[in-house]
This record gives sequence, structure tokens and C-alpha cells, in this order.
Amino acid sequence: MAIGDILSPFDDPSLARQLLRTIELLAEHIGRDVRIMEVCGTHTMAIARSGLRSVLPSSVHLLSGPGCPVCVTPQHDVDVIIALARLDGVVLATFGDMMRVPGSTTSLQKLRAEGARVEVVYSPLDALELAAADPHAQVVFAGIGFETTAPTTAVTLKRAREKGFSNFSLFCAHKTVPPVLEQLAADERVRVDALLLPGHVSTIIGSEPYAFLPERHGLPGVIAGFEATDILQGIAMILRQIDEDDPSIEIAYARGVQPQGNPTARAAIGDVFETCDANWRGFGSIADSGLSIRSSFGDLDAMRRFSPDVEPTAEPEDCRCADVLRGIIAPEACPLFGRVCTPEHPVGPCMVSSEGSCAACHRYEALRKGGR
Repeated sequence: MAIGDILSPFDDPSLARQLLRTIELLAEHIGRDVRIMEVCGTHTMAIARSGLRSVLPSSVHLLSGPGCPVCVTPQHDVDVIIALARLDGVVLATFGDMMRVPGSTTSLQKLRAEGARVEVVYSPLDALELAAADPHAQVVFAGIGFETTAPTTAVTLKRAREKGFSNFSLFCAHKTVPPVLEQLAADERVRVDALLLPGHVSTIIGSEPYAFLPERHGLPGVIAGFEATDILQGIAMILRQIDEDDPSIEIAYARGVQPQGNPTARAAIGDVFETCDANWRGFGSIADSGLSIRSSFGDLDAMRRFSPDVEPTAEPEDCRCADVLRGIIAPEACPLFGRVCTPEHPVGPCMVSSEGSCAACHRYEALRKGGR
């Protein structure tokens, strides 16, 4: 593939060629395979869409990690959201990616077809507007996402409290990224050499929370933007750290990320949420990796308000989303990929979400290779 074929209108072809040449020289000097994991769903989609893997040196391997918040939501939490949607008088508000994620026996999309009130929103504030428009309904917002979306959810709960809404509540499944990176860094089955760190999450938390990667694990990390040249720059900076044996955390996305992050957004999160242990699909329970609603906002916690009856959780048979999320296998290595599991008929969430690695691979890379 020619370098021009991977570029968006925002990229500079000359800069891309220079970066690719730098990457080639560094890879040659390092003289061994280098495994770089991205942990951002937008990076996953950008890498697949642009065909970056096809222009990198053969010794530089890009792995997709747990960068998709819908994908890492465990099966039980999906079943809880479905149970809430089944309750009489409840309007379940959710982002569109959650609609088709299979629960143990059904999905939100199927429930809506059967008559349940399930609404797709683009912001938790939209869900609050639903509550304002229908005061006789109980609107429950399914809060899924990392630090990127948690501030808006926090602001929504504050506004609900200020306006005195008694028919709005939150199911909180928000998660935080650094703890799962700690687990990945220590996982010998994954064997990553460096991490391409998430741009959107880092606009909120900054670069400092990643300091444990070089300090405790000797791993380089670079926060990158989302154009092809952004990602190439991030890869070049990672390879330079490896070549010089000087791991650190660097920012290649200075137009969006400051070392201290966004103090206002972090304060909003802290006002409404506190850290808790959380279950992740593919990882199990990770200490201090989730956000729970503080007791001062407990009346807006959907689980305390409704205590729904949740059906027994059943994991999808033969689905290897868990291994894909850990970077242990590529999507094509799952026996269901492109056969039983497709974007039209997904088995696992990695094939559902717009940020899922299986969906990205199926849409761009498998077809580019002349595959399914």
C-alpha cells in the first residue's frame, strides 16, 4: 500500500513519509520484533481504516487491547441493563453501541422490538431531557465508558439533583484505564513492549497516571492523536525510547493533552463518583478500576432504586472476545470471526461496537486481505 492511500485530508504526506522512514531506520537498528498495543477504540478503528499495519516494517506489530468500553463491559452488567429495561414504567436510555450487544438471552434491540422503552441517546444530558419530557416514566441511563465520558455523566447527576428530578437514575458501569494497563503490563501471555496510550482518556487524566509503566515495568508509553500521522509519530517516539533503552511517558498529542489533564473534569468525577473494584470482560475483577456513585448521590443510583431481577449469566459459547481484548489473539484467530460472528449477526461485543477490534478488522483489514 502506498503511503498516500492511508492518509486523511488532515495528514501531511511529506511528514508521513519522513515518519515512516524514521520508523524503518529505528526498527532496523533495534533488530528484533516490537509489540506495541493500542488501548483506545478510536486508535483501533483508525489503524484498521488507514491500513497502517500494511506499511510498517514487518518487525513492528500493532496489537489491539481493551480500548473499547462497550467491549470490556462484562456479560453480567449487560444482563443487568437488560433487566432494568424490562421493568414496567422504565425508559432505558443508552448509547447506540449497546443496543445490539448480546446479553445471555436477548439484547436491548430485541427488547425494544418487543415493546420495551429503550431510547438511544448521544449524551446523558439527552437522557435527562427524556425524564423532563415524561415525568411519569422512570428514566435510567446506562453509564458505559472510561474517563472520557464520566465527567458528562457526573455533571448530569449534579443537574438532576439541582433540578429535583425524582424520575432519573444511573446504572454506573464506568471504568478507569490505568488499572487495566497495570494488569496488562504484568501479563506474561501478552508480552507487550510498549503502549500507544489513549488520546481521549488522556485529555481528562493527563500523562501522570501512566508513570507506573516505565517506573515499575520498564515499558515506554506515548499518548497519540488519531490521524495516521499522529499514530506514526507515536510509533516513532516509542521505537526511539526502545532503541535508546530509555522508557518514559511522552505526549505526541500536545494539541489535546496536558500533563495534568483537565482538572475541572477530574473534579466533577470526584464530586459524584468514588473508585471501586470492577469486573472487566476478559480480565475479571480489577481493583480500583471502576467508578461507583457516592452515597451523597445514592438516591440517583438505579441499582439502589430498583434492585432488578437479573437472569443467570451465560457467556457466549466459543466467543474469544476475552482473548482479543487482552491482545492474546488477533480477531481473525477466533473460530467464530466472519463465520458465525459478523457485524450483522454479532456473537460478542467486539464485533458490535464501532470501536471494537473485531468490527474494525472485519470492516477494513479482513476485506483488504481478500478475506471474508
